[in-house]
Amino acid sequence: MFSLCVRDHVMIAHSFRGEVFGPAQRLHGATYVVDLEFRRPSLDADNLVVDIGLASKALRAVLAELDYRNLDEHPALHGQNTTTEFLARWVFDQMAVRIRAGELGGAAQGIQSLRVVLHESHIAWAAFEADLAPGAA
Repeated sequence: MFSLCVRDHVMIAHSFRGEVFGPAQRLHGATYVVDLEFRRPSLDADNLVVDIGLASKALRAVLAELDYRNLDEHPALHGQNTTTEFLARWVFDQMAVRIRAGELGGAAQGIQSLRVVLHESHIAWAAFEADLAPGAA
């Protein structure tokens, strides 16, 4: 399996509901380093997993939806505890939509799976990975 990873970051504010979150129930900020790994069993005709420029541009567009925002007020995230795990899945879903839409080029149709890692700090991170549904890429 071949893979290629692009990295970006996003700065957000949010709060959580539930006593399990302790002081994080109050509004607080987070800066996530986001790694997005594309995987495929064989390289495309140009010997690429995916075009790095297009992959980086698509990831930036996804993260721009969250960047410098209070996620408690984000219409698409209303009522959610926007944990690191939840956000990793959200980024995955948004990237899958962009792959299906052709934003990463026609060769990206060969991408089999994605892995999204949100690094909350140098000692804690969460990830979501899955195969893209047939016809999703």
